[in-house]
Amino acid sequence: MPRRFSTALILAISVSLYANAAALAKPPALLFAHRGGSYEFVENTLSAFEGSYEKGLRGFETDVRMTADGELVILHDDDLQRMYDAAGPVERLTADKLRSVVTKKGGRPMLFLDKLLAYFADKPGIYLELEMKTNNKYLYPDARLDEYCRKLLAAVQAHRPKNSIYVLTSFDERPLRTVHTLDKNAERLLITDGPCSPEIVNRAKDLDIHRIGVHIDETSRAAVRDAQKAGMRVSCWPGHNLKDYQLAVGLGVDAICTDIPVAIQTWKETHERR
Repeated sequence: MPRRFSTALILAISVSLYANAAALAKPPALLFAHRGGSYEFVENTLSAFEGSYEKGLRGFETDVRMTADGELVILHDDDLQRMYDAAGPVERLTADKLRSVVTKKGGRPMLFLDKLLAYFADKPGIYLELEMKTNNKYLYPDARLDEYCRKLLAAVQAHRPKNSIYVLTSFDERPLRTVHTLDKNAERLLITDGPCSPEIVNRAKDLDIHRIGVHIDETSRAAVRDAQKAGMRVSCWPGHNLKDYQLAVGLGVDAICTDIPVAIQTWKETHERR
């Protein structure tokens, strides 16, 4: 005699199959190049962004600081010493001085924000995270922070290409709040050096932010899922190697930061052809 199934069981199975199909239909996580690809190129130089773009990357991350005379430049560190043939914070140097320094490796010039934005201006479909490096309140007191945010926001608004997403990010809540007062529609992302958690989700909600960048270590799939259910788009970092990328995919995040974008892109293309 054929087995009879209850209506409740059939409904449960149908819901499960629908959920699995929806998960499979979810678009793959966006891959973006940390500092343009810091393990494969001279980080945060125009050649790094050019190199990653030419290999098919459309997602990028970089760091923005402001010179003593109010120009925006691309640099991660508080001090020039690690990367350039100079020393000291860019915040204490003029733009003219910085135009004369070059990287220790490859002799690349200091990259100014306007030049980076000009490079992407005719390239639609770009995802660009611009990290606001304002954590040092001595270098960025409130008045200077306001000037910084106004200039950064104006530059983004003037140069963003069509169908692109430019996101202003920071560990520092101050510029995230300031940007929101200047433009309620500006895309922002709160970064944490901890894992995905209810705490970071609540902090983001308090800032009226719907994007978070979390540390991959100790982040769980359940935490990512809960954050997404709460309306967050979840990015993760760091991405030093292929295992980091594979872990991030397994966590189900929306975007993955990597220092080896070309290697990951090549691996993906090879893997997808199989």
